[in-house]
Amino acid sequence: MKLILGSGSPRRRELLGVLGVEPDAIRAPDIDETPRKAELPRPYCARMAREKALALDVGPDEIVLCADTTVALGRRILGKPEDAGEAAEFLTKLGGRRHQVITAVALRTADRLWERDVVSAVRMKRLSDLELNAYLASGDWQGKAGGYGIQGMAGAFIPWISGSYPAIMGLPLAETAALLQAAGYPLYKETP
Repeated sequence: MKLILGSGSPRRRELLGVLGVEPDAIRAPDIDETPRKAELPRPYCARMAREKALALDVGPDEIVLCADTTVALGRRILGKPEDAGEAAEFLTKLGGRRHQVITAVALRTADRLWERDVVSAVRMKRLSDLELNAYLASGDWQGKAGGYGIQGMAGAFIPWISGSYPAIMGLPLAETAALLQAAGYPLYKETP
């Protein structure tokens, strides 16, 4: 059975490696990630993971693993900022407040789909102008939901989380392992 990672995220590949899994191929789906009118963050995130999985062709001996991570401030979805100005706006809004990071995982074979999502609470400290400008200059905000990645420089801005650290990074390990096993993927092999 071949595992296809439906994501171009180096973090997701790295996290799969923690489970001892090396994908046989990487196929990043190209889908429209625009939220629907009045769509709430958790259903949006689940829909994105599912649509990514459904967008990829799956052979009879393949499993496709897709995920989506969404940052939510109340009912507002904070996607990937388009520029440094939008990243600064997101980080300023998140500063001193708790927010949610939702990661949804969709696993698909030719005839079945499994889904799970994990919601974690995160508090980011208020950033000084110096911290904000240094972070923006680093470019680490690019391509990241909410304008930050906890595994990078922004980790210094997060004094508290409740939930799954790997899910905040982009792939919840316990839930992903359970989905892989449910799909019949040989995650743990016996040693002689």
